[in-house]
Amino acid sequence: MLDPMRSDSAVMFGHTKLVKLEFFMIKTDENNEIGDLNLTYLLLAQRLVKEDPAKAMFRLGMSKELADLLGNLSLSQIVKLASSSLLLCRFRFDDHPILSTLAQEGKSLSLQQAHTAILLSGQQMEATH
Repeated sequence: MLDPMRSDSAVMFGHTKLVKLEFFMIKTDENNEIGDLNLTYLLLAQRLVKEDPAKAMFRLGMSKELADLLGNLSLSQIVKLASSSLLLCRFRFDDHPILSTLAQEGKSLSLQQAHTAILLSGQQMEATH
C-alpha cells in the first residue's frame, strides 16, 4: 500500500510519482461530484424560482435580485456555473442554535419544522438588512 505522506513509498511512472496521480484522480472525482451537486442545486433552485419566486426566496434564503438572476439564466449558463470546483449552495445551518434545534429529539415533527422556519426566516431577514 502506498503511503502518500512518505515520498519514498511512491511509485515512479515516467517522471511523475503515482501518489501524485492518485491525488489528482481523487481531486477530479471530488470536482465531478461538486459539479453534479452544483448542477442539481441550480436546476432545482431555478425551477423553484420560476414556480413561486417568493416561496423560493424563503426556502433558498436568497434575495429578490439573486432569484431574478437565477430565474433568467439559460441552460448553458447554468451548466457553466455548475462546473465550478467550489460549492455554489451554502449550508444554512452554520449557526449552532439552528443546528441544535434541528437535531433535538423529542419534539413533534411539525413543531420542529415550524421552529426551524422561524429561525431561518430571522436569519434571512438579518442577511437582507
